[in-house]
Amino acid sequence: MAKAKKAEPKKISVTLVRSLIGTKESHRATVRGLGLRRMNHTVVVEDTPAVRGMIDKVSYLLKCEA
Repeated sequence: MAKAKKAEPKKISVTLVRSLIGTKESHRATVRGLGLRRMNHTVVVEDTPAVRGMIDKVSYLLKCEA
């Protein structure tokens, strides 16, 4: 019998396009939690409800691609 393959988790590419200067400390922590370090830095994260919430919170700082 052939083993069933697990579905690959969906990924989202997230880029920091605006500066963190002047933003709330909680927003800075959220951006750091996504793994973003500097302007124009891009990370690929799994598409989970927790990550979606983080992206929604700081969406004005980010550019997202599925």
